[in-house]
Amino acid sequence: MNEFELLGPTAYGEPCGAAVLKATAEDFQVNEVLDIPLSGDGEHLWLWVEKRGLNTEEAARRLARAAGVPLRVISYAGLKDRHALTRQWFSLHLPGQADPDLTAAESESLRILDRQRHRRKLQRGAHAANGFTLRLAQLQADRSLLEARLQAIKAGGVPNYFGLQRFGYDGGNLSEAYHFAEQETLPEQRNRRSRILSAARSHLFNQVLSKRVGKGTWNKAVPGDLLSFTDSRTFFPAGEAECADPRLSVLDLHPTGPLWGEGDSPASGAVQSLEQGVAADAIQLAAWLGSAGLRHERRILRLPIAGLTWHYPEPDILQLDFVLPAGCFATVVVRELVTLGSVGQTDTPCDF
Repeated sequence: MNEFELLGPTAYGEPCGAAVLKATAEDFQVNEVLDIPLSGDGEHLWLWVEKRGLNTEEAARRLARAAGVPLRVISYAGLKDRHALTRQWFSLHLPGQADPDLTAAESESLRILDRQRHRRKLQRGAHAANGFTLRLAQLQADRSLLEARLQAIKAGGVPNYFGLQRFGYDGGNLSEAYHFAEQETLPEQRNRRSRILSAARSHLFNQVLSKRVGKGTWNKAVPGDLLSFTDSRTFFPAGEAECADPRLSVLDLHPTGPLWGEGDSPASGAVQSLEQGVAADAIQLAAWLGSAGLRHERRILRLPIAGLTWHYPEPDILQLDFVLPAGCFATVVVRELVTLGSVGQTDTPCDF
């Protein structure tokens, strides 16, 4: 499956040029933003870890081996890509135990930058955001066009697509989801089950967002929408008054799309018709998600880009610095700017 099929149209027109991303790990840096004050005591050891050439699960296994504990006592907030320089938190449940010697876990690919005790374990999705530093190398683009495009996405955000990695190599996770939906079964392995259910929900969301981008309504509220604030998991219906809420124009409030689960879309009017139409086009997949016991959730259609700055450390390198909410994908920002060469084809999620 190609990128357009898995994501959808861009919002700002043709790319301004071409570049390469992830030529080195330093070209894609991610820092978890965790708004949790650590108590300094308790039975959970929290570790601030820098890694390169390792995905999150590999890092967790290395920490477990060094600490001499089962993998199940290692927790983390979100998954980070192997092909990047990332800094994220892990926690180890160590009731009645002293801090272990973790020297054996450290190498050029993993460094422990800080360690603190806390009374609770780190929960999935606990981080508030992710900070990114991206270096687009071998840049071939008109700087004036890039400047205008960067100003536009800084002011207006971008469509909040799920990135390509969510769907696996060549859409393999989604193909698996269709296979199990046709069989009306689920895989027994928990990680595999979670991965393909997530791919299926993401696909239906991207299809809805694709249609809203095509209609020009991805970044505005229409009657029947369900609205949500940037960092909220709750939503509320939009009538005429809500559609004129000034918080929409400053990117605090956004229309949402469906993360499919049991039941019909809770949107109304034309919005519900659009969402139900997408589900009808993939009726087996939507029914399968409902039968898996997932409840209907919502995700914002518009992705605000906080603190976006840019500069050119070299004539053919564009460096971007910005912050995205947890669960959002940095490369959907990049695709509104340039076409990526072969080194940058792998997408990187903030988390799953």
